[in-house]
Amino acid sequence: MDDAAYGAEVPARPVGSVPCRVVVCRDCCCGSSKVTGVDHAAQTARLRAEAPVRVSACLDVCDQANVIVVQPSSAGRAAGARPVWLGLVNDRDATEDIAAWVRAGGPGVAPCPDILDLYTFTPPRRRSAS
Repeated sequence: MDDAAYGAEVPARPVGSVPCRVVVCRDCCCGSSKVTGVDHAAQTARLRAEAPVRVSACLDVCDQANVIVVQPSSAGRAAGARPVWLGLVNDRDATEDIAAWVRAGGPGVAPCPDILDLYTFTPPRRRSAS
């Protein structure tokens, strides 16, 4: 896919049809020059074209940079879906696969494309304050 297509405008959706939300980590490793060859702003903009995107501080999984979390919609949660963590999302094709899944409904609404299994991981539990 060429750079023009990657940043291409996507038609707006009808109000209320956003199926899920996306969180992108953009802190110490994710979204930084430590991950080379990625247009981080274009990646975030592309995902924003499909769903609301929240930019997060460090999600504490730096070994998986760039990290994207796809959160289910209320319909997805009602179906039992949980957030899906995707790591090493460092190429346009992976971003496009995520965008297509989000457009289709995301966790609990649309099946996760098999190719995204390569990026899915379970984050370690955060330590609680003692």
